[in-house]
Amino acid sequence: MKRVVFNQKGGVGKSTITCNLAAISALRGARTLVIDLDPQANSTRYLLGAGADSLENTATGFFDQMLNFKLRPLPTEGFILNTPFENLSLLPADAALEELQAKLESRYKIYKLREALDALEDFDQIWIDTPPALHFYTRSALIAADACLIPFDCDAFARHALYSLLDNVGEIRADHNHELLVEGIVINQFQARARLPQQIIDELRGEDLPVLSSFLSSSVRIKESHQLARPMVHLDRNHKLTQEFEALFDELKAAHQARAKATTKKRA
Repeated sequence: MKRVVFNQKGGVGKSTITCNLAAISALRGARTLVIDLDPQANSTRYLLGAGADSLENTATGFFDQMLNFKLRPLPTEGFILNTPFENLSLLPADAALEELQAKLESRYKIYKLREALDALEDFDQIWIDTPPALHFYTRSALIAADACLIPFDCDAFARHALYSLLDNVGEIRADHNHELLVEGIVINQFQARARLPQQIIDELRGEDLPVLSSFLSSSVRIKESHQLARPMVHLDRNHKLTQEFEALFDELKAAHQARAKATTKKRA
C-alpha cells in the first residue's frame, strides 16, 4: 500500500501525519518506508534528528540519476536508510531537491518514481511526504500512490484551497493514475471547544466530501515530539494525541480491508 500525504497549503501537518502513521505501521510489524520529497526535509529530520545533517545519499541523488544516465546507477535501495525505529526505513530529502525540480519537469521524468516503487519488494507500506505545491515531486507522488490523504485545518482559507486541491487530484487520476483514491480528509489541529471547526466539518460532510472520523487535536506535545525526533507512539504511548493517531491508522486500515473484501467479492 502506497499512500501520499498531500496538501498545497503549508503548515497543515503533512510531515507530522506521515511520520506518526508510518511509525504506528512499523510498530505493529509492517515493513514501512517513508519517502520524503519535500526540500524542507521535515520528515527526514523528524525521523533522524541530528543525523539528517550528514547524509550522503538522499532523494536528490535518486532523482539526479534520472537526468544523468549512468552505466551503474545506484538501485533505489541504495538511497534508503534505517531509522532508529524497528521496521521503519526512510528515503531522505535535502534542500538540493529544489534545484532539480525544473530540470526533472522539463525532461518529463514524471513516471520514474512509480517505476522505482513498483520494483521495491521489501516494504508492506510506503508513506510519501510532499511539498506544499503542485509540481514535479507532488505529481510524481500522486502518480506513484494508491491513495491520497489530505490534511486539513479548519479555517476558511484552507476550505477554499481544498476544492482546488481535489480538482487537481482528480485531474491527475484521470490523466495518469486511474487507481488513485482520495482516501480521506484528515482534520488536524482540531479544537473541540470552538464552533467554527465543527461547523466547517459539518458543511464539508454535507457536500459528501470524505472527511475521516478520527480527528487530530492541537497539542504542545507534538512540538516536543518534533524536537526530540520521536514520533508520538514512541514518545508518549498514552497521550491523547497518540491515541488519536492510532484511531486514524485503524480507521484507514479498516476502510482498506473493506475495499479489498468488496473487490474480491466483485471478482468472484
